[in-house]
Amino acid sequence: NFDVKTSEAEAGNIIEGRAIVFGSKYDNGVWDEYIDSGALDNCDLKDVRLLINHNTDMIPLARSRNNTKNSTMQLIKDDLGLTIKARLDVDNNQEAKALYSATERGDISGMSFMFTVDQDKWEDLDTEHPTRHITAIRRVFELSAVTFPAYEETSLEARDSLALESAKNVLDNARREDSMIKQLELEER
Repeated sequence: NFDVKTSEAEAGNIIEGRAIVFGSKYDNGVWDEYIDSGALDNCDLKDVRLLINHNTDMIPLARSRNNTKNSTMQLIKDDLGLTIKARLDVDNNQEAKALYSATERGDISGMSFMFTVDQDKWEDLDTEHPTRHITAIRRVFELSAVTFPAYEETSLEARDSLALESAKNVLDNARREDSMIKQLELEER
């Protein structure tokens, strides 16, 4: 389990958290999903924003541009996943102040992320509840402090209904492809 932490620093108020954790199970009701180690190796992290509950209509609370020291959010990839350290402007941004306060109290302790998949592998496609392994993430658009994280163990990733419908289409396509491969194998025998 990972908690988002707060600290006061000379440069402002800081929140830290692990936004992506490799090997953590997420059961979306249709399949189990894991982000595999190495999924971030070639990931585009050039411009990532920090939001609350994936609200893309809000002003970002922090931002990592090419992960430079001048960015208000630092991204750290390691063997466990992706950690963030964000400097919040609690003096001039009421939402940043509210997030810092809620995080400090422990009312918000989870993180999530919006991303696109580059590569995945499926297991047990012939069952009612298959498993998806995301082996390569193409791009991370934003990271969010969230009230209800989808990855319960690691407090990661929430998806909206459009993303879930898109993911169901990915599952259907993977099942069709798997079926075609099995059929070709049978014909070759």
